[in-house]
Amino acid sequence: QVQLVESGGGLVQAGGSLRLSCAASGSIFSINAMGWYRQAPGKQRELVAAITSGGITNYADSVKGRFTISRDNDKNTVYLQMNSLKPEDTAVYYCNVGPSILTMPFASWGQGTQVTVSS
Repeated sequence: QVQLVESGGGLVQAGGSLRLSCAASGSIFSINAMGWYRQAPGKQRELVAAITSGGITNYADSVKGRFTISRDNDKNTVYLQMNSLKPEDTAVYYCNVGPSILTMPFASWGQGTQVTVSS
């Protein structure tokens, strides 16, 4: 099994920035892709950004140009740099992993980290 621990959320004003981190541990040999999801109140969880071990990235249209995903393969950690935040970015952010981007989410969900953007 893979364990995921997210951190870095908080309260920020619109236009501000936050950097999220997620450390993976456990049976990580199966991990190629890592990604960030978010779930706003009353909405379904959605994939925000993903990255493969080779550095190929994929972003939701709503965050393109504002969010940047990166990873440290040695530390099994994925990051999400969020700039120009908007109130509609408010959500609980979760990370997950998988053998490929298409086969995510593969692991059990962590506790997530709350991001709140005030207008």
